[in-house]
Amino acid sequence: MTRIGVIGAGAWGMNHVRSFASVPECKLTAVADARPEVRSSLGRSYPNLKLFEDGAGLIACEDVDAVVIATPSPSHAPLAQAALHAGKHVLVEKPMALSVADAEATVAAAEKSGKVLMTGHLLLYHSAVLYLRQLIDDGTLGEPRYVYCERVNLGTIRKDENALWSFAPHDLSVAAFLLGTDIADVSSRGAAYLQPNIHDVVFTNVRYHDGRMANIHVSWLDPHKSRRIVLVGTKKMAVFDDMSAEKVRVYDKGADRVPAAVGYEEHLTVRSGDILIPNIKLEEPLKVEAKHFLACIRDGKTPRSDGQNGLTVVRMLEAAQRSLDKGGAPIQMSSLEVLL
Repeated sequence: MTRIGVIGAGAWGMNHVRSFASVPECKLTAVADARPEVRSSLGRSYPNLKLFEDGAGLIACEDVDAVVIATPSPSHAPLAQAALHAGKHVLVEKPMALSVADAEATVAAAEKSGKVLMTGHLLLYHSAVLYLRQLIDDGTLGEPRYVYCERVNLGTIRKDENALWSFAPHDLSVAAFLLGTDIADVSSRGAAYLQPNIHDVVFTNVRYHDGRMANIHVSWLDPHKSRRIVLVGTKKMAVFDDMSAEKVRVYDKGADRVPAAVGYEEHLTVRSGDILIPNIKLEEPLKVEAKHFLACIRDGKTPRSDGQNGLTVVRMLEAAQRSLDKGGAPIQMSSLEVLL
């Protein structure tokens, strides 16, 4: 039975604590958090836990086989590398690192240690996103043309990272999952309305070599909460709305070319057919993610959101940030080639 330690017991870290404590395939043995009141509360809720003030103490603990890192983003890569060097399996929250160089170093540490490295790209464990991928794989949608994602809210305004680094890892990971990683360039425009140099709203375009594209809109300065992904194919279109009870709708809609068209007006026809609302069995993505991590440790398999997946998303983020800094100029992904 894999013994789990969680570093960081903030709002999201406590979700990991709860999740791993409820999964029978592992044993939650340790948690690290700098705040005495948090450790005191954890001690009351989980009397058998080993509690540490910092990640270094937990990583050194012999009663921990795998480490879950849910700390502020700047500490993700250093803690992940330290845990891997100590021979621990690692699940690190998104983004895996704040630079391509640090992400590469983390992947290299995993390869050297032979341990599992998994990135917390939660949407890749959401039943609805897996269904979208199935629609591509079985040919239902035809060839995917583009995807656009909207992740906006009037919510927590962060001071240590902008909306791009806070929100976009979710949707960039989905774009790579659905459309692949053969990316030509990334461009971003945004604005910092509330705090200097910390963008509140960002629009990012990911362009693929074959003409496909992904568009991502993130903001914490919006009048409504929206978590939506639209996937357009040559045959059908699908919408995943995480704020709706009906998570996915598949539209038999499209524009078809008429081979024997005589005039320009007859060259294209618009098709509007039925709408399918599939019955998707929903399971808490965080628990699915936890079980997947444990299964990869047990069976020696590569996680769906492995270190390379985390590195790809960091490359996209860094390209998007460079584009933001250059006023929206496209950044070639080849300029961020992996050095491994």
